[in-house]
Amino acid sequence: MATWSEFAADEPRLATAIRLLMQQYGPGLGYLATVRADGGPRIHPVSPVITDHGLYCFIIDSPKRRDLERDGRYALHSFPPEESDDEAYLAGRAHPVTDVDKVAQLADDLRAVPNVDWRLFEFTVDVAMMAHRGGTTGQLTAVAEDAAVQVWLDPASSSAHSSMPTAVAC
Repeated sequence: MATWSEFAADEPRLATAIRLLMQQYGPGLGYLATVRADGGPRIHPVSPVITDHGLYCFIIDSPKRRDLERDGRYALHSFPPEESDDEAYLAGRAHPVTDVDKVAQLADDLRAVPNVDWRLFEFTVDVAMMAHRGGTTGQLTAVAEDAAVQVWLDPASSSAHSSMPTAVAC
């Protein structure tokens, strides 16, 4: 499981493209898939926070938070842009952030409301994917190098297939 910064150091152009797509409307915007207690999928809109140090999400007391507290597996998909069918996808594990200073700093930086029952989670990255399908998203086109699909698998992850390359442009 790689941190966002480890993934970004390994594949900076792909990380930049994903970050641009997740933050295309300003703050992060995407769909978070979690695993329900019965094993089924659950999907929720969220505002992921991507910094140079990590991928985070403030999550209020809700079914999605209980899902992540019980089983940290997640998938995160970008909100669709208006000008294209480009998409970004991340999957891995979410972990509650217990470092009080880190929580306080991010909450202050992002103006998280202090009197709300939220918890900060950091998302590690096992799989990252960017699909570029054209359109007028100029920033993404330059970053995505006109590849239709780019995939990154964490080389240290046991779930990554050892026979597959760590980055693929199709």
